[in-house]
Amino acid sequence: MAKTVGLIGLGCAKNRVDGEVMLGLLQQAGYEVAAEPERAETLIIHTCGFIGAAKEESIDTILEAAEWRRQGKRLVVTGCLVQRYAQDLLKEIPEIDALMGTADLNRIVEVCDRLTAVPPATGRGQGARRKPVEPKVWLGDPPYLYEADTPRLLSTPSHYAYVKVAEGCSYRCSFCSIPAMRGDQRSRPIASIVQEAHNLAARGVKELILISQNTTAYGRDLYGKPCLPSLLHELAAVEGIEWIRFLYAYPADVRGDVIAALAEEPKLCKYLEMPLQHCHARVLKAMNRGGSRTELEALITQLRRRIPGVTLRTTFIVGFPGETAAEFRELEGFVEWARFERMGAFTYSQEEGTPAGAMAHQLAARTKERRRHRLMERQREISWAYHQTLIGRQLRVLVDRFSEAEQMWEGRYEGQAPEIDGVVYMQGEGLTPGTFVQVEVTEATEYDLIGRPLILTQGCAG
Repeated sequence: MAKTVGLIGLGCAKNRVDGEVMLGLLQQAGYEVAAEPERAETLIIHTCGFIGAAKEESIDTILEAAEWRRQGKRLVVTGCLVQRYAQDLLKEIPEIDALMGTADLNRIVEVCDRLTAVPPATGRGQGARRKPVEPKVWLGDPPYLYEADTPRLLSTPSHYAYVKVAEGCSYRCSFCSIPAMRGDQRSRPIASIVQEAHNLAARGVKELILISQNTTAYGRDLYGKPCLPSLLHELAAVEGIEWIRFLYAYPADVRGDVIAALAEEPKLCKYLEMPLQHCHARVLKAMNRGGSRTELEALITQLRRRIPGVTLRTTFIVGFPGETAAEFRELEGFVEWARFERMGAFTYSQEEGTPAGAMAHQLAARTKERRRHRLMERQREISWAYHQTLIGRQLRVLVDRFSEAEQMWEGRYEGQAPEIDGVVYMQGEGLTPGTFVQVEVTEATEYDLIGRPLILTQGCAG
């Protein structure tokens, strides 16, 4: 009988790719992947450890699985939380059978093989214990980075896929703990990424979503300078791929060649996800990011001039240590000026081990939440007004799935990335996931569009 394994993945799209790789390796080794993870003999919790809320979600999920594990199952915990807090987890949650950080994910088969070689425990309390498998903690450096021929079990719909182009980050934002968990940036070679794109296209993937911690810095460590535009042009030549987008652009790295690629490459979605975090020069300096409102306004003006119709998505951190009421009002004014099509705001999370975490003048939670609410309320009005301008327009939409809840088809135009943005709802005959359709927008809310399908389309233009 096949050994069964299940995975619960938490956190960002980069974590999703890690989970897909682990499941692909396990499946290749003869494991059966359970459709319902809790029914598997071995359960893997792939954790996030970025900010307080993510850590709480990861710990809550592990504790729930620890109860389930007392039924005689095996529990493996992997990912960023382990890389940062392995010894604490080992001490506080002894039900965990194995802990793996970000460096050893490619050894998941070895870990699961060792666990399955030990008879499972039954019962509760002392009777639920079994001889531990050594080593129990797998930590290394640097983080594992997969290659083109590494097996992946895609968890996305079959027509789009995330592609991790680099691991880690060489910037040192004062609020961020990512470098402590994933190290400095290490880019994959262009040839490896392009080969993976060919492999994915052969499996029916039509949209590639490039991800890393700072995708606009891609290649600096390998080639001596950022090489994202070169990578984008080579990916655009892959037959079968029709849409390409990249996430996590660092504003200082959005230079002329990146803007030119967005403006000129037909397969590249006119969409830029660029977390700005703030606009006030003093706050940006304290964040160790640099820049100013004047510089950011110049960049946004250039983007809108060079790329007509571009969708700009950003995020901001409110309540950073020492942020004054006047600095927050300047951020509000900047959001009003920029009128981003997509925007998210997050309250600052005080993370141990980061420079910002040790700063004086930490703001009260209620102050941070009030500022976040104010910013998001203003953005809601901006998003609603923007979507009203789309009513009556025709958009090329990639059909994703049929929504049972809405009893309509869901899709996205190039200004919507999966999972983080809204969708286009449609009613019509002959729609199929993974196909493109021309849609006339008839209604709009703050986050979603509703439209009428016109004709199915082929090719990459539009």
